[in-house]
Amino acid sequence: MRNQQQNDPLFQPFNMGDLTLPNRVLMSPLTRSRSSQPGDIPNDMNAHYYQQRATAGLIFSEATQISPQGKGYAFTPGIHSQEQIDGWKKVTGAVHIAGGRIHMQLWHVGRISHPDLQPNGNQPVAPSAIKPEGAKTFISADSGMVDVLEPRALETAEMADIVEQYRQGALNAKEAGFDGVEVHAANGYLLDQFIKSGSNHRTDEFGGSLENRLRLPLMVIQAVIDVWGKDKVGVRVGPTGSFNGMYDDNPIETFGTFAKHLNDLGIAYLEVVEDSFQGNHANGRPEEVIDAIQNVFKGTYIANGAYTAEEARTRISEGRCDLVTFGRPFIANPDLPERFRQNAPLNAWDDSTFYGGDEHGYTDYPTLKELEANA
Repeated sequence: MRNQQQNDPLFQPFNMGDLTLPNRVLMSPLTRSRSSQPGDIPNDMNAHYYQQRATAGLIFSEATQISPQGKGYAFTPGIHSQEQIDGWKKVTGAVHIAGGRIHMQLWHVGRISHPDLQPNGNQPVAPSAIKPEGAKTFISADSGMVDVLEPRALETAEMADIVEQYRQGALNAKEAGFDGVEVHAANGYLLDQFIKSGSNHRTDEFGGSLENRLRLPLMVIQAVIDVWGKDKVGVRVGPTGSFNGMYDDNPIETFGTFAKHLNDLGIAYLEVVEDSFQGNHANGRPEEVIDAIQNVFKGTYIANGAYTAEEARTRISEGRCDLVTFGRPFIANPDLPERFRQNAPLNAWDDSTFYGGDEHGYTDYPTLKELEANA
């Protein structure tokens, strides 16, 4: 058993930038909608939740609004006020005390919002004034899911402000004590909207051709690198994701080209949403897209999307990924790496408690040690 564990691909240390990850079981960015109101401020309960999961090789924070304009869902946290920065300091401090590592995911939702969530009731912004079919959000504790409306197309002159929002968010994340940042360019949010042909119908230098569609995301990533240094910056993409009304005419070309640019920038890692419980155009993992990315991107490749421990072991062993992020299993199993190490049963998750609420379904899932103590 000892030799098996020593040879387990999930428990080989991994160097990523200036971080040494003790295992390859990473915690996905997971929206949980439990920040304090008013002000979307991280709190002590959030700090406890992240600290419980500090044995992850690396924690990605839940998606975090870089600005009031970037907000798309009620109760999600921000990183654009001093109160929010101070709240996140509780989280990073708790994770570090427990020996963990944590990156912040920087988030602007673009069109996936609602005037009720926007400053002064403004229309949400997007590359183009295209209503995302079937996309919904929640605007209060009582609203239920409401339709996302048609957004306003950003003016060319506004692009510099979008870049500045990310730059300031990156600075604030540094003040809050994070170990690095991940730029969210997946799941149908603003940067994904610029990248994909289905949502970007612009005719200026920020749309039309593939290079033009990639221009704003690359400007954003460069601004974040300028704050953090390339070794502490990663990007999340979802090449074949359909969530929030997304599609691209040629994901192999689009994301192969984007990955080449990201490789040239020298970022530390690329997290690829290969399969999504929220919708995916590919049947299974998009192997041709993964090939196109890996052929040109020589940094760390992080795989995401409904992985089991066994599939993660296989994919790492085959060189199809370096690390794997786990989402729902980490919600229900704060000690997920130890359970994988022991091949122990997993707690089942309760998806009715994923978004919003209190400690129930958040910090009250038992660890193996707690189960054994109560047996």
